Amino acid sequence: MTTDREIAQRALACLDLTNLDDRCTRDEVVQLCERASTPFGHVAAVCVWPRFVSTAVEALAGRTIGIATVVNFPSGDEPLGDVIDMTRASLADGATEIDLVIPYSSFVRGDIARASEYVSTVRGVVPDSRHLKVILETGEIGDVALIEAAARLAIAAGADFVKTSTGKTKVSATPEAVRALLGVIRASGAPVGIKPSGGIRTIDDARMYLELADEIMGPAWATRHTFRFGASGLLDAILATLGVT
Repeated sequence: MTTDREIAQRALACLDLTNLDDRCTRDEVVQLCERASTPFGHVAAVCVWPRFVSTAVEALAGRTIGIATVVNFPSGDEPLGDVIDMTRASLADGATEIDLVIPYSSFVRGDIARASEYVSTVRGVVPDSRHLKVILETGEIGDVALIEAAARLAIAAGADFVKTSTGKTKVSATPEAVRALLGVIRASGAPVGIKPSGGIRTIDDARMYLELADEIMGPAWATRHTFRFGASGLLDAILATLGVT
């Protein structure tokens, strides 16, 4: 039986420490970056609004922590040209990871081509040396077969990770959605990771998703290169479990 401390240590290394609050300030981003390094190691990345990428670059200078940002977020409905412009600006500011929301409402209505175009076009802007994480908004898609279809589309169009959610809708990550995504990744044979995101706050939450990954992909698969938690509150639970008050 894996202990809570072991789960906490694994989760820390796979955490995208996030602040996407609408009223987030520069000082809060600096504080977020300060928290990214702990006595037990550092998180995989911080995830901030595009306007704060340069702030995170400055605050994390000298540390091997990724800097993620979001585009077409959270609606999935921004014009593709604007999404590309924001992606290019974020990369120029120093983002190492782009989290792109697919036009999921269009996808659910059957417009597969639009969703594929967004992923493939952004993939053409994001160099291979930087990650493209594709947010499917699984809680809004709902149907498991459609979630699987969205994941296959994202992988075919060049995603490095498939991500469940923006965290801005009523339903975020669920075990059912994560199981479906892991199944698609395994069947694809592609070197693609997964990012459960939204509503993940406790060590029990982390355990559930890590054990799913262990079950479906094998116990050595889930590392920061293949598995991320998108969360703001999970770090508190991790540090409390590891003994930091």
